[in-house]
Amino acid sequence: MELSDALLGWYDTHARALPWRVPPDESRVGMLPDPYHIWLSEVMLQQTTVTAVVKYFHAFTTRWPTVHDLAAAKDAEVMGQWAGLGYYARARNLLKCARMVVADHGGVFPETRDGLLSLPGIGPYTAAAIAAIAYGHSETVVDGNIERVMARLYDVHTPLPVAKPELTALAAILTPQDRAGDYAQAVMDLGATICTPKSPACGLCPWSSACKARVNGTAADLPKRAPKTRKPTRYGIAYIARRNDGAWLLERRPDKGLLGGMLGWPGAEWGAKPIAQPPLNADWQTLPAEVRHTFTHFHLRLTVQMATVADETPDTGQFLPADQFSPDDLPTVMRKAYDLAKDRLIAD
Repeated sequence: MELSDALLGWYDTHARALPWRVPPDESRVGMLPDPYHIWLSEVMLQQTTVTAVVKYFHAFTTRWPTVHDLAAAKDAEVMGQWAGLGYYARARNLLKCARMVVADHGGVFPETRDGLLSLPGIGPYTAAAIAAIAYGHSETVVDGNIERVMARLYDVHTPLPVAKPELTALAAILTPQDRAGDYAQAVMDLGATICTPKSPACGLCPWSSACKARVNGTAADLPKRAPKTRKPTRYGIAYIARRNDGAWLLERRPDKGLLGGMLGWPGAEWGAKPIAQPPLNADWQTLPAEVRHTFTHFHLRLTVQMATVADETPDTGQFLPADQFSPDDLPTVMRKAYDLAKDRLIAD
């Protein structure tokens, strides 16, 4: 395990200071992180950068310090706190998981990978990460950073995602029995700070002499990836109605599906062309700018229509008083529409 020892030595000096971590010097004397913190951070980090997650992690752990607190929270409050972080199914599963941990496990997260896999929203990677980092079990943890490191260390040219099993097997060979949590975080840090996607700093890498891609001059080209399919573009209309008393017309999207459970502006389903489906009769004015947003599988272009209304009853949604409305509770795409509307109101 010379490579593992070398990496742990590097990590002891260069570990990133992150709010959910126990520093390596403390972990060496048996101090382990809070499983609630590790679970929360790992769910937030799925397809999201560390920089973006730190702010949300602090907000969640301040508002709901324990899994018991989160389990008792109202759905709307949690979804509102999550707004802007994206991939909103994670927030719905976050609540389901917290409530199951409290109801079925006495508020204690299972220690084993298999036990963790039984919880909502926890897949193989997250289960392995929690088991290793929070409980010190020797589990093989493989995220995007680790896939890149393994592809370069062993000069693997099989494109992703086909290469995943091969890269996982290579990562398993290096996973130590002791300090498995530190080791998993060390490889993540190596990929995030040294073995970066572009311009890897090979001269600073503790595995530089053993890296086959560095020797062969192929590091910058790895990992290989299968060609991406072109994302389609969908279109829609966001109807932003403001009542004379300052209340805003909003609707909560169905729990299942894109932006599930989040507040948003009324409108028809997005598709190949925008569908006019105003929530009430009004003098709708189309704003000169449009919202552009990219989701995982498609691009979206939203026309924004605004209206000021009296006390009409909408066909969908309900008016939220101005003192109960916070733009921060909106998902990013709906916040973009609000920003356009706000600019229009200021201009008027």
